[in-house]
Amino acid sequence: MENPIKNFICISNYFKGNDFLINLKKQGNRVYLITSEKLRDKPWAFDYIDEIYFMPGQDVDWNLEDLLAGVARLMRHKKIDAIIALDDFDVEKAAYLRENLRIDGMGQTTGRYFRDKLAMRMKAKDAGIPIPAFSSLFNDDEINEFADNIAPPWLLKPRSEASASGIIKVNSKEELWQKIHGLGDTNRLKYLVEQFKPGSVYHCDGLNWKGKTVFSITSQYLATPMEISQGGGIFRSANIPYNSKDDKQIKKGNEQVLKAFGMMHGANHTEFIKCNDDGKIYFLETASRVGGAHLAEMVDAASGVNLWKEWAKIEDCLAKGKEYKLPEIKKEFAGIVLTLSKFEQPDLSDFDDSEVCFKVPLDHHAGLIVKCDSHARVRELLDDYAERLIRDFATVAQQPAVKKLH
Repeated sequence: MENPIKNFICISNYFKGNDFLINLKKQGNRVYLITSEKLRDKPWAFDYIDEIYFMPGQDVDWNLEDLLAGVARLMRHKKIDAIIALDDFDVEKAAYLRENLRIDGMGQTTGRYFRDKLAMRMKAKDAGIPIPAFSSLFNDDEINEFADNIAPPWLLKPRSEASASGIIKVNSKEELWQKIHGLGDTNRLKYLVEQFKPGSVYHCDGLNWKGKTVFSITSQYLATPMEISQGGGIFRSANIPYNSKDDKQIKKGNEQVLKAFGMMHGANHTEFIKCNDDGKIYFLETASRVGGAHLAEMVDAASGVNLWKEWAKIEDCLAKGKEYKLPEIKKEFAGIVLTLSKFEQPDLSDFDDSEVCFKVPLDHHAGLIVKCDSHARVRELLDDYAERLIRDFATVAQQPAVKKLH
């Protein structure tokens, strides 16, 4: 007997997820996309989308009542089986719709653990997961206690921004209070303060099925997201040696986080820091989505697992009561190097090593992915390419020069 056709609503505030939409449609489903009016002209996979709807505004600007009313109108004539959030900013929207329309999937309480950095830290602390010391900004006495007992520097972090945007580094109690007062009464509620622990930042990208992590791969940012967000710079990441001590610890920590936070199904991206001072690994943040900045292509190059495609298969299996089966996994090495480019369509033809497997197709971006069976060779190429991209393509002169991180 053939599987019945299922109806999926996918929400994306950012141009991403075409692989997800394509593979969801290839499983024999109806695919409805809700995105921002500003993204109308992007090259969406229109041949694989049954209907597309546009909302005014972007990110947090959407009117949720209007969104709910629009989806409710669609539901009068279509039974919606699942609502999928493709980007960080869509997690709350999808949870809000599911709660109001009583559709299975991550609700608003669980959704907070994957969007609200304060909720993440409080939940991680309760679960015994190592995290940097932190405080909410609700109570003045608690802030003073934090500042008096935790050595600076500290970070003021937005609770719900994506990546490292909006982070403020402070070096004294006086400066901390100055920055907090500068936020204003309303905005201070949207921040937390956290101990700054310099170290190496890692990310673990994976897939969950029925509450268990069925695939994960550990990679290291070769410049931290905060360094790039705050000082320009060049983005690099590469997966680390398999079964190394760091790999085992981070994968174990990732499973702890996802279990504690209630992650049941789909793609996830979790970040950790290995502190320079004590060598311990601390949880930083997690997200119920595929990692950005073309990390999905890097993971695919190293492992043969296309996170977008497999996530679509997981959602299809859930809706149709089927068992999900992971494809065969390779254990190779891959890395990405990426920068904003002063050229609209940079000519990267001189990057012609046999290990190059992908060139980033975005305007005003210069980036490549390399893959190899040698971890050392991947890192060597990333170092070389980073220097060349900074010299010949980057939008501004970037200092200091890229450090070789081995």
